[in-house]
Amino acid sequence: MDNPIAALADDELLELLHHGGIEIEGRLVDASNTTLRGLISHAGVTARCVYKPVRGERPLWDFPDGTLAGREYAARLVSDATGWAIVPPTVLRDGPLGEGMVQIWIDEDRQTARSLVDFEPSRRLPAGWHRVAAARDDSNRPYVLAHSDDPGLMRMAVFDAVVNNADRKGGHILSTVDGGIFGVDHGVCFHAEGKLRTVLWGWAGVPLPPDAVGTLEKLRDELDGPLGESLAPHLTAVELAALARRVNRLLKRGCLPRPSSDWPALPWPPI
Repeated sequence: MDNPIAALADDELLELLHHGGIEIEGRLVDASNTTLRGLISHAGVTARCVYKPVRGERPLWDFPDGTLAGREYAARLVSDATGWAIVPPTVLRDGPLGEGMVQIWIDEDRQTARSLVDFEPSRRLPAGWHRVAAARDDSNRPYVLAHSDDPGLMRMAVFDAVVNNADRKGGHILSTVDGGIFGVDHGVCFHAEGKLRTVLWGWAGVPLPPDAVGTLEKLRDELDGPLGESLAPHLTAVELAALARRVNRLLKRGCLPRPSSDWPALPWPPI
């Protein structure tokens, strides 16, 4: 099946997601919430999609019930506002199991996809990679959790700091054959309290790239206008205020955040 991200314009993908009929193919059994893969078809176009019905969301102690799909959609809205295309085309709509999040499926070619985050032997870390944490395998050989120095990955680290992503695993970072980098699984974002948990700590304390500064300034302005209005149905007023504070804090400090001692810094499992 052709890659719809490459073959269709963004408005065509959104048209497909909003109006396409969904045929469920199966369930992703490793996901903690009900996550279904399906075929979505409209006006002669068919693609794969991810469908996460609200009724399949597992209750969490720190996020309100039934809000994860809306947070996934909110992450796409912020991604659109940055212009970085981090989150694949995503909509909220009714589906075979009721209202939920529907997102274009990003198909990685495992033979050609770039390695961006991995456990590497400590003495053979690829040139330019950033160390995140030390580890040992079952034979007690030293490894490090590390990530690439890819500029797109650095933009994702900035994005995660903005949306307060509590679960940026390596497996939630997808690379495509044509060089694209996408982030998925943003249901536990936008909490008002600091919950950033990520494998991209290699840039902790590093100055923001110049293009990120301009993007954050634009984002700050849009939060007071159309972006804030679009996010309001999916986030609380307290969460929206915290989102604005995170953007202002990043601009004031001029660098990516460092891990906090008040919250686990790494997701589990990391990859």
